[in-house]
This record gives sequence, C-alpha cells and structure tokens, in this order.
Amino acid sequence: MEIRNRSRQLPFTTRDGSTIRSLLDLSNAPVVNQSLAEASLPAGGETERHYHKLSEEIYFLLEGVGEMEMNGETREVNPGDAILIPPGAWHRIRAIEPLLFLCCCSPPYAHDDTYFA
Repeated sequence: MEIRNRSRQLPFTTRDGSTIRSLLDLSNAPVVNQSLAEASLPAGGETERHYHKLSEEIYFLLEGVGEMEMNGETREVNPGDAILIPPGAWHRIRAIEPLLFLCCCSPPYAHDDTYFA
C-alpha cells in the first residue's frame, strides 16, 4: 500500500512556472500509469504556454479563480471545475486570485515531456 502525506512532499517549480507538490508520481512511489500533484499559482501568476506530447492532463480546481487558455480559447475557471488537457494541446493557466489545483497526468508527468514555443 502506497500512502504519501501532502505535508511531507516538498514543493518545487516546474518548467512551466507553477509550484507543485508531487503527491504520487515517479519521484516518490512505484507509479506506472499516472501521477498526481498539487499545483499553485499566486494572484497574477501564470504558467508558460506549453504542451505535452505524451501526457493527458486533468486539472481540478480547489481554490481561487483563474483563466484557462487551451489552443487559443480562454475561459474562466473556478473551484470545482475539472479541465481535460489532451496530449498536444497548447495550454496555460493564469491566476486571477491565488489558485490551488490538482494535476493528474497519464502517463506520469515528466519534465522532458514539456515543450515550449
């Protein structure tokens, strides 16, 4: 049984500019097909526009208000919203208020699968 407590996972900044805590991923568990992280952005912060060749992502907003941009379309996002980001989709998220969200990736998140313009 694999159980990881959020408070024991050290936050770090990803290549896209968000701060994440890896809750269950290749760095801390015998994960095979997915990863789960908690991400945060301060008010006014945003990730750099990017895409993943392999990973399908799901963002689930826990706190705050933001704007999600995917392939040129922008929409407001709020707590309780789940966002599907297919592989190859250019995307970024901007925090209008401080954002806290879960990020699920399959296959697991990898820095090497993050591409910028």
